[in-house]
Amino acid sequence: MSTPYTWLHIGLGSFHRAHQAWYFNQLMRNGDHSWQIAAGNIRNDSEATIETLQRQHGEYVLETVTPRGHRHHELIKSIKKLIPWQADLAPLISCGAEPNTKVIAFTVTESGYYLDTEFNLQINNPDIKQDLQGGNQTIYGTISKILEQRIEQQAGPVTLLSCDNVRHNGQRFRDGLIEFLNLTHNAKVLGWLADNVSFPNSMVDRITPKPEPNLTDRVLDKTGVHDGAPVMGESFIQWVLEDNFIAGRPKLEEVGVELVASVDPYEEAKIRILNVSHAGIAWTGALIGQKYIHESTQTGFIREIVYKYITRDVIPCLSQHQNDIDFYQYRDVVLDRFTNEHIKDTIQRVSGDGFSKIPAMITPTLVESYAQGRVPKATASLPAIFYVFMQEWHIGRLAFDYYDGILDSASVHQMYEADDPIHLYASNQSLFGELAQKPEFEALLRNRIEAVYALLS
Repeated sequence: MSTPYTWLHIGLGSFHRAHQAWYFNQLMRNGDHSWQIAAGNIRNDSEATIETLQRQHGEYVLETVTPRGHRHHELIKSIKKLIPWQADLAPLISCGAEPNTKVIAFTVTESGYYLDTEFNLQINNPDIKQDLQGGNQTIYGTISKILEQRIEQQAGPVTLLSCDNVRHNGQRFRDGLIEFLNLTHNAKVLGWLADNVSFPNSMVDRITPKPEPNLTDRVLDKTGVHDGAPVMGESFIQWVLEDNFIAGRPKLEEVGVELVASVDPYEEAKIRILNVSHAGIAWTGALIGQKYIHESTQTGFIREIVYKYITRDVIPCLSQHQNDIDFYQYRDVVLDRFTNEHIKDTIQRVSGDGFSKIPAMITPTLVESYAQGRVPKATASLPAIFYVFMQEWHIGRLAFDYYDGILDSASVHQMYEADDPIHLYASNQSLFGELAQKPEFEALLRNRIEAVYALLS
């Protein structure tokens, strides 16, 4: 039997293990062993999981559950190589540079792309600064080192595949990487990219919460497997890929992956309808002391906020460009998925990275609504809720630690301590782009923030 090709995944977290690894497991169950997953991390924050998986030979149990509580357990065996972390990432870089590695995919979250509202690198970010000096704290520094080694070792072409909730994620990563290579004067890699690297866009979808404390016991009870690193997710799963793989790919279409010429309509629907609503529900739920997404989705006024956002603003925007997706049906399916009380998806998990989500996911609907001659009152409610959410963070009243990969704590505290914090917020170009200089947008945002205060009083 020939040696299988390697699909290297950077970002070995619960989502990858519940999503991409599941599809590869289906291929293996069908008798296709022509590809295998190798996986590792840029950051040293999951080594305990990797060590556990190593003891289990990479195998673990995936539990999925429907909104009605039907559970299914499956042993996943598709991750064949677990790459230990070390500070210089030498094992990860070495794997990426092997000739047999044909695809390098990654999930680094929205904030892991370090892009501003104009999709340029945030060159003043400390992580980017470090990588511009030769570090490997970000996906850009890491991938550039992998490509340098591939060139030296004549390893051949490779596909770089973003699997994050970033609009046009392949294109955005490509542009960010090229900017990074220009800033580091890396002419060798820049010259090699055009003929040797492809950057497909993709859309991934499966809600994957932090595993419950009793998941290990439940897996043992249901399967008899002693698993120290099980994962759980909803039963729904979707993966849409632009069919643009320069060095070959697995036959993923045989296990339900949608290979398409353009991912655009799928990712727009998912980002604006699912991801934004998810965040809005989390921010609002946090303000009334709730802990789980299903609680907040089942809270009437919270569901109404996101329902109006989707129906009044998002669907009119999306319908201008795409007519063969039933956005109303998609809205209803998404909101039903959010009511899944059995996965216990936490508000803390979903609320993160707001300073990346607003410019990337919410501001486009604001801009397009104005362009269509419509005041986006429903959409403006979401950054208004986030303003109040962060105000609670500012005064230390959030019930959990808020995570945001690009949070500038000092600047946010300074904003709320100013005479007119709403003005500073509304005029923040990094968040709102061209709207930051428009008095009518500031007036709308003030109105929506006042409405949030009134709702919570």
